[in-house]
Amino acid sequence: MERIIQEPSSAVEPGEPEATRRAASTTESIRANRGWWDANADEYQREHGTFLGDERFVWGPEGLHEEEAGLLGPPELLAGLDVLEIGAGAAQCSRWLAAHGARPVALDLSHRQLQHALRIGTEPVAAGEGRVRLVQADAGMLPFADGSFDLACSAYGALPFVARPVEVLREVRRVLRPGGRFVFSVTHPIRWAFPDEPGPEGLTVSASYFDRTPYVEQDGTGRAEYVEHHRTLGDRVRDVVGAGLRLVDLVEPEWPAWNSQEWGAWSPLRGNLIPGTAIFVCAREER
Repeated sequence: MERIIQEPSSAVEPGEPEATRRAASTTESIRANRGWWDANADEYQREHGTFLGDERFVWGPEGLHEEEAGLLGPPELLAGLDVLEIGAGAAQCSRWLAAHGARPVALDLSHRQLQHALRIGTEPVAAGEGRVRLVQADAGMLPFADGSFDLACSAYGALPFVARPVEVLREVRRVLRPGGRFVFSVTHPIRWAFPDEPGPEGLTVSASYFDRTPYVEQDGTGRAEYVEHHRTLGDRVRDVVGAGLRLVDLVEPEWPAWNSQEWGAWSPLRGNLIPGTAIFVCAREER
């Protein structure tokens, strides 16, 4: 899942990254985000590991669990399926899939994130004999043969960080078998119009929803250290269709009463008023 976005500012402490909005190429985005996640994986897992669990499949900070959502299909039908998780982090979702009898492959750009998957993986999968294969690779160049997977999923992984998400979606379509489903979650695009704050200050529009200029944190020389790319809701739909996939559903989880946590700019206050996550349920046609 994404980290909290800072507001662009001209007042930067020495040694601190400068937050700005500017163009960022595919190559620059890959290099920056691989470096950021390698450097910050330990802190990310310490801060969010309890919420994510060791083998939980949550689609976003709201806490919607695949067990109840069934967006990949009924959990009891996952057994024996080949599943690709893209932007897997520490592979918590893949471990949940393995516990339900699936054969998951957890792919991530960050070597350090996958090291956390290995650390968690020293404990046995709770419900059975399932194992998780780990692969370090770029989501835009998946190292798998055509038609390798029955399902693919991504919970806040890869797509927010790539300059051309349609290329990732085309790769996912390529490695899916006919009839296969790809489900991915991202920050709801409307959030880009609001300050990235969990309190009341995060409820007033401060930027254009239509401004697609990437958010970049860069060092004093202008070298990008972190990049996120904004797509409108319409852009996401066009990317799905342009990649040759069919949009089956678009889920906007409501904030549940049980969830009192704040995660970056996500909070009960904001979650009860505006959507924080968008989940796209896509399918490769049977042909």
